[in-house]
Amino acid sequence: MTDAVTRAADLLKEHRDSIDRLDAILVFTLAERFKHTQSVGRLKAEHDLPPSDPAREEQQIARLTDLANEANLDPEFAKKFLNFIIQEVIQHHKQHQT
Repeated sequence: MTDAVTRAADLLKEHRDSIDRLDAILVFTLAERFKHTQSVGRLKAEHDLPPSDPAREEQQIARLTDLANEANLDPEFAKKFLNFIIQEVIQHHKQHQT
């Protein structure tokens, strides 16, 4: 291999190593988040509260959009990601209701 190809391979490995670490952080962060949302779901079920809170969801989407803009992340992607998480949480909350 040429020096340029070797350097490119080394840089690629460094980027992939960083991506792998960040993926692990995402997974553990999501696990921690879902522990808390499971507790919220049980609390809502115990007190006969609805599984979803549209006003809270709107606040969170606005908050996440602001954070995405600050982080130079596509806010539409951030909204889609949060909406996916919210729908998953609502499903978990509904399971606690039954």
